[in-house]
Amino acid sequence: NNIIKKSQFVGGEIVSNFEKKFSQFVGAKYSISVGNGTDALEIAVGSLGLKKGSEIIVPVNTWISTAEAVVNNGYNLVFCDINLDNYSLCLKDLRKKINFKTKAIIPVHLYGNPSDMLGLKKICKNKNIKIIEDCAQAHGTKINKKHVGTFGDLGTFSFFPGKNLGAFGDGGAIVTNSKKIYEKCLRYRNHGALKKYDHNFSGRNSRLDCIQAAVLEIKLRNYKKVIKKRNLLANIYFKELSKIKELDLIKITKNNTYSFHQFVIRLNKRDKLQKFLKKNNIDTMIHYPYMLNELKFLPNGKNLKNSRRLGKKILSLPISEEHSQKEIKYISNCIKSFFYK
Repeated sequence: NNIIKKSQFVGGEIVSNFEKKFSQFVGAKYSISVGNGTDALEIAVGSLGLKKGSEIIVPVNTWISTAEAVVNNGYNLVFCDINLDNYSLCLKDLRKKINFKTKAIIPVHLYGNPSDMLGLKKICKNKNIKIIEDCAQAHGTKINKKHVGTFGDLGTFSFFPGKNLGAFGDGGAIVTNSKKIYEKCLRYRNHGALKKYDHNFSGRNSRLDCIQAAVLEIKLRNYKKVIKKRNLLANIYFKELSKIKELDLIKITKNNTYSFHQFVIRLNKRDKLQKFLKKNNIDTMIHYPYMLNELKFLPNGKNLKNSRRLGKKILSLPISEEHSQKEIKYISNCIKSFFYK
């Protein structure tokens, strides 16, 4: 109501207040809000000023925005395989893909599962390779109590309504500890300017509007409860489903904090199980039905063993802070009855 009364719809104190609160939540020096998660990735890549012909490595199992950010900035996209423990970047395959043209890597903390950032940073040490963390699904995900997005040069977030921390429309953010990158991203999102008529280069128009910033600031106050509830429900799935041999669950690392944006299982009878659950009034989803290298207009990544046919085996089970423990137990019992009938 205050926003409407003041007609303060773009920029100003409300947006900067959310940026400050989000920086504190993540543990980064700077936060730059933008129009959406895709813009966050594209601006992050553009802010690094990489040379023409540079290669950027991206995991093959992710939403298309991660790859688009590379292609739309005019760089060469290289796909890397994923590991089957948590569907994040496979470091073994990554080592094979790195060469003198590799100038950046975009690890994706997919489904809220943290990538092995400590292992990745060891590989990149002394190689002058930039790291952009795609945290679109990982609000609240941590490694050794340190929030993802703060290990690399930049981290990007999406506030799409379906995310754990979602707005009432589109929104995104970039976080960094570098003042130089921070100022470049600020200019990038606002036509290359820090203030009106201060254009240093050709940027774009990508702003988080005040109403979305206000919604996110309010949601952020209670977000720890959201993470707690999702972990409670995920633990029920682990307890109930871990003994089913035909089913693969993600492997949890003790010192990590998981945000469980999705709870993904893997099995050969995926389609049959999905139909069975549907008959029992349980909706499921597939994230994602194909790998990005299967798209004709993107590079055909070779020798990606782990991700081959993965889109036909994975299934996302219901999980949200709005689900009850009773509902998750019902879903688990239905899955058990499918295998043990």
